[in-house]
Amino acid sequence: MSNYNPPLQDMQFVIKEWLEAPQDWAGWEQHSELDAELAAQVLEEAGKFTANELAPLNVSGDEQGCRFENGSVSTPAGFAGSYARYVESGWPSLCCAEEDGGQGLPQLLNVALLEMLFSANHAWAMYPGIAHGAYECLSESAEPWIRERYLPLIVSGEALPTMCITEPQAGSDIGLIRTRAEPEQDGAHRISGNKIFISGGEQDITENILHLVLARLPAAPAGPRGLSLFLVPKWLEQNGDRVRNGVHCIGIEHKLGIRGSATCSLSFEKATGWLIGEPHAGLKAMFVMMNSARLHVGLQGLGHAEKALQAATDYARERRQMRAATRPGGCEPAAVDPIAYHAPVRHTLLELRAFTEGMRALGYWAGHMLDALHQAEGEEAAVLQRRVALLTPVVKAFFSEQGFRLASNALQVFGGYGYTREYPIEQTLRDSRIVMIYEGTNEVQANDLLLRKVLGDGGQGVQQLLALIRAEGARLAGACPIYAKQLEAAAAGLDAVVGMMLDSQDAEYPYRAAGNFLRLMGLLLMAYAWARTVRKSLNREEPFYRQKLETAGFFFNYLLPEYRYRVELIEAAASPMPFV
Repeated sequence: MSNYNPPLQDMQFVIKEWLEAPQDWAGWEQHSELDAELAAQVLEEAGKFTANELAPLNVSGDEQGCRFENGSVSTPAGFAGSYARYVESGWPSLCCAEEDGGQGLPQLLNVALLEMLFSANHAWAMYPGIAHGAYECLSESAEPWIRERYLPLIVSGEALPTMCITEPQAGSDIGLIRTRAEPEQDGAHRISGNKIFISGGEQDITENILHLVLARLPAAPAGPRGLSLFLVPKWLEQNGDRVRNGVHCIGIEHKLGIRGSATCSLSFEKATGWLIGEPHAGLKAMFVMMNSARLHVGLQGLGHAEKALQAATDYARERRQMRAATRPGGCEPAAVDPIAYHAPVRHTLLELRAFTEGMRALGYWAGHMLDALHQAEGEEAAVLQRRVALLTPVVKAFFSEQGFRLASNALQVFGGYGYTREYPIEQTLRDSRIVMIYEGTNEVQANDLLLRKVLGDGGQGVQQLLALIRAEGARLAGACPIYAKQLEAAAAGLDAVVGMMLDSQDAEYPYRAAGNFLRLMGLLLMAYAWARTVRKSLNREEPFYRQKLETAGFFFNYLLPEYRYRVELIEAAASPMPFV
């Protein structure tokens, strides 16, 4: 019951038709030799690896979990071997720069790879999941000798990085971090302190682990502005010998889900580390890594939704119970029908499909915008930067919330069987819950979106995004005026809400409204995704495109009405909230 079938046709539709990425690649010198056919080959090979190597380890990895003994962590059987084959196939270097030993392919293809990894085996994918973000962080901020020494280890997959932020007393308030960094005369620092919830902080998959650690230099300012970033390897080289650094795992978490991923507590005891970026500017240096991680966490939500969609659809087509009120055309009456024919189950399956395929378009769009940003200059770059800034918290929070909610709805299709470990949906539901918590809780993402990204620039970025959405509606108006009108109404609703909050004198109002505002933004972007999908699917006779149009109709008729409800909740949040 651990089957996973990579949705290659839909992935290729998004890349080739929805994004029209090959046309962009042709105009970018860096990717001018990449075309749709080569991209399809990359996706096909990634699909084979994830389906054949990782999916079969998903259930066994969950059942075995990780073992901690005498400071060492053992990952589930097969994890290390599959990672070795991942490295042999060159997947860690996919979109790293050629001058660093990478393949130089676009971030968009890495986004598609990550979706497949998280769908097939979320726990396994946690180990290499932040590798590219760490690569970008060191590429941009590390001194030349650090890049020369350590970047090749990440590009080749020989070493895996971690992101060491959280501490027991700090949680989401990173300004409370206490880990210290004492400078040495040789330019190194001695790092001392404790970190918790560190994914892959200790493992038996790679020999070396490269910890990226937030800590405080002596006399550093209080709060987030006093944090600096340090690279702390597990193993050091001294006079040609390998020496263990002063960082040790002191325990692992016993978790609800992703049990094959080692979530570690680490103790840094005067460990040797090197400053990355400027002193007291650790968040700036780590920014690219954190944004990359948030995009990747959103892809985890997409991966869970896809896994839930496949499991629920397969089960609903096989399971027969009761007679359905209606049947698909051409089906003969029967004593009992597949539950996929029954209206409540059809609603669940269609909702799964609409959200999953819509999120795929939006998630890949975010990845493609990162590629475009590397090519852009001047005002074009500024517009893309604002757009990426708006999309990042939505992808992280909206996708992760939908991944859990849709997995829960999919479990309902199985009835009582779904609550047992005999069926994969139970694990998908457990694995998906953490995604709303880490890399900044969804509440933190909502505050970041509304207060910093929308209100913080006076609504300029959101107005540019609304102009793009309205332009898509105008292109669709001639062929599908109803959908175009709904899209314009949604855009106008968001515009009005932003204006209302910009005018408010209540300092807490945005905080009370932020969660619903993020969901409102997510629904608007979903409407944009499906409007564009409709435009790309019109007048196409193939069953794939007919299904796209049917799913779009379901989204606009059954799912988009939630938008009005979210607007009402934002308006209601103007009323003060009592304390408990």
